[in-house]
Amino acid sequence: MTRGEPPGEERNLASVLRSLRRRIMTPDVSETKLATRGFHVKSDAARELLETVGESFLTGFAHAVEARTTAEAEERLEQIPRQFRGFAYEGAGMGFGILDVMPFSGGRKVADFLAGRGDEHVYMVYVGVGWAMARLPRFLWPKLHAPDPLLRWLALDGYGFHQAYFKTAQYVHGQYQDPKFTWPGGGSSEYANRVIDQGIGRAMWFVGGTDPDVVASLIGGFPEHRRADMYAGAGLAASYACGAEEDELHRLAEHAGPYRPQLFQGSVFAAEARLRAGLVVPHTLLATSVFCGTTPEQAARISADNLPDQPIHGDVPAYEVWRARIADQFVSLGGVSQ
Repeated sequence: MTRGEPPGEERNLASVLRSLRRRIMTPDVSETKLATRGFHVKSDAARELLETVGESFLTGFAHAVEARTTAEAEERLEQIPRQFRGFAYEGAGMGFGILDVMPFSGGRKVADFLAGRGDEHVYMVYVGVGWAMARLPRFLWPKLHAPDPLLRWLALDGYGFHQAYFKTAQYVHGQYQDPKFTWPGGGSSEYANRVIDQGIGRAMWFVGGTDPDVVASLIGGFPEHRRADMYAGAGLAASYACGAEEDELHRLAEHAGPYRPQLFQGSVFAAEARLRAGLVVPHTLLATSVFCGTTPEQAARISADNLPDQPIHGDVPAYEVWRARIADQFVSLGGVSQ
């Protein structure tokens, strides 16, 4: 035993307690089943894909809440198949976020995670923090670590996804929107709800079982002013989570109609997230080809080239400036997803 290391009995007890914490905190995998959620089943292949995404998320969450350190969790996360690894990092972001607000935690898990391999998955980690928001009482939200003034808006995307995924009757079929939503990131409730709608739109890809006709029908049931942000989310999910053939992606673009610039913007975000993490898969190439008329590398460059200078002064959040600039590129490129 090295100096400063607890005796074997203490180490074993700590391990047992962490394992118990994982079992108590981790949702049951049955919660990710499409039948449990009441989501549309397009095919067995689509069902298996979406359920594997959910299982990978929960695996990442479990690794986070059981690991002694963020580095230990990262070693386990790296064993997840590359197509699903980003979802595991997202789950870990949620797990570390919840641990950070627990008494005597030190509140450094997410920060340490982002200082390590989590940085490559920074977008997914911030989304995971949004999942933590959805599971925690609001008075604890200020304790969550989301320091980047641009990327912290992604936490609201994660929050919106969670609400649509687990409270589908209310947020999707009931089209609920909190008119007085507030959060520590600042900004108006109106714009916060727009980013939440991007998360709800991303969840539509799951609720609709990756069927573009069902997804479009769900989005089409919402008021017109909410649809653009939802198509941004749907484009992100269709490009990152996969699950559709080329003709289906074209159909989603056709359904999007005037919201195709937002579909483009979501696909660009997905390409950037996968490329930064080194997790580009063949479907990423297919989706960016259909939605953006480009390769994932070119799409990611569009994202980088349109990053706003920080800080931005005025009523329009930097995150919206970023999204709008990317969407404008769709028009500049001549409406590529024809």
